[in-house]
Amino acid sequence: MKTTNQNPKIARKTQQIDATDKAVGRLASQIVFFLRGKNKTSFTPRLDVGDFVIVSNINKLRFSGKKMEQKLYYRHSHYPGGIKRIPLKKVFAEKPEQVLKKAVYKMLPKNKLRNSMIKRLIIK
Repeated sequence: MKTTNQNPKIARKTQQIDATDKAVGRLASQIVFFLRGKNKTSFTPRLDVGDFVIVSNINKLRFSGKKMEQKLYYRHSHYPGGIKRIPLKKVFAEKPEQVLKKAVYKMLPKNKLRNSMIKRLIIK
């Protein structure tokens, strides 16, 4: 018999969020609130008691200021001089869900629970 780490007593609900005309950072913090389970009375920081979050209308996100032109995402190839800079405008045009997912991922606590929390984020 295969065992899982999830507790059967945890009741996970599904939260629906519409991303139309919402700022990315404020939306990401709202998503993290539900993914961690802070909306429940049974919240404990060391347990993963959060809900599923479904986000729709992701291409209607709002960016304040000149973020579309000025914000850059960085990667490194681990070779000398191998830093890659990708502007937000290009990433949002190709994969808008990646922008929100990265913002949410960086807001989650940096521990072993983060990967299981981000798996419950569904972006449509």
